[in-house]
Amino acid sequence: MADDDDMWAAALEEQAADEAAKAEGEGEPEVDMAAALEQQQAQEAAAAPSEPPSLGAAILGEDTDRVEAVYDIPVEIIAILGTAAMPIAQILKLGRGAVVELDRIIGEPIEVHANNRLVARGEVVVIEDRLGVQITEVIRTQ
Repeated sequence: MADDDDMWAAALEEQAADEAAKAEGEGEPEVDMAAALEQQQAQEAAAAPSEPPSLGAAILGEDTDRVEAVYDIPVEIIAILGTAAMPIAQILKLGRGAVVELDRIIGEPIEVHANNRLVARGEVVVIEDRLGVQITEVIRTQ
């Protein structure tokens, strides 16, 4: 019991000394933890990208201003639903109504190629009376 009283007395003396030091401008400043946490979250939010990188940023990197000269060059975009390999004899037998089984399953992303180079993957979407591809993954170049 005497040890407990001594510990309490020592703790109270230490607290009184800390308060006296703060009153004189010495010691550690008091930190508002809530404000510090909000500031850290704001910094992290500012540093995090607000949206995923565009296809151009993935292909060209961060130096997109220097490549304005290539903006008007035509590029062939191909969306590959799937592929199939078959002998010529079977191809010659194909006719109206024939079904060619592809190597993709339903729900699997399709590939988007630019000038025969894989640049993205996506999902088939219908836009009015046309098909389109909604990009779900941009393939980064090394």
